[in-house]
Amino acid sequence: MSIVMIVLLVCAALLVFGAFVTVQQGTLAVITIFGKFQRILRPGLNFKIPVIETIYKRISVQNRSVELEFKAVTMDQANVNFTAMLLYAVVNSDEETIKNVAFKFVDERNFMQALVRSVEGSVRAFVAIKKQAEVLILRREIVEAVKGQLDKTLEEWGYHLIDLQLNDITFDEEVMRSMAKVVASNNLRSAAENEGQALLITRTKAAEAEGNFIKISAQAEKDASQLKGQGIALFRQEVAKGMAG
Repeated sequence: MSIVMIVLLVCAALLVFGAFVTVQQGTLAVITIFGKFQRILRPGLNFKIPVIETIYKRISVQNRSVELEFKAVTMDQANVNFTAMLLYAVVNSDEETIKNVAFKFVDERNFMQALVRSVEGSVRAFVAIKKQAEVLILRREIVEAVKGQLDKTLEEWGYHLIDLQLNDITFDEEVMRSMAKVVASNNLRSAAENEGQALLITRTKAAEAEGNFIKISAQAEKDASQLKGQGIALFRQEVAKGMAG
């Protein structure tokens, strides 16, 4: 067999093997012809035209998560540190959706940058109109506001937001010290108020007891005087009867 024939057989074998494509479960493959979108390959064994058709990108349709850390500034100029977890996924496996996912961004890195900036921007816009004292109690409202803004943006990119969790909300060290002082002051005030209430109750009970004692003593003295008067009157009556006899 000549060298030319061997080369041809090898090339033919490569073309045949190159025509078969395996796509993993939870993944889709985007096929292009000379740089133009052609079709989507589903999970399993697929066939493509060697050389002409090219796998442009493999796209995962599984849930994905990313952790974010960023800062925001409140209306009263307090720095707030956020730690968040974002869970997202491709909306569906429809052709238009997959085309958006494949071609909206140059690569995954650019998509992640846009996603992170969108989340940070939404949180900062919400926090900027709130005071420091409000932020800690508005965790749910922050999440709902961000979801409302982010869902529409992600849908245009072919994704949807499954969940957003604000795992940690903290302030700068100086603000934390100030908050600790306020809490300590409030605790002291509450303790003083409780102590004052307890003292008032104690004194009130003591005064009531003393008043009841005085009242009982006066009644006893009154009863004793009445009995004494009755005894004297009875004695006089008996004396009078004796003298009459």
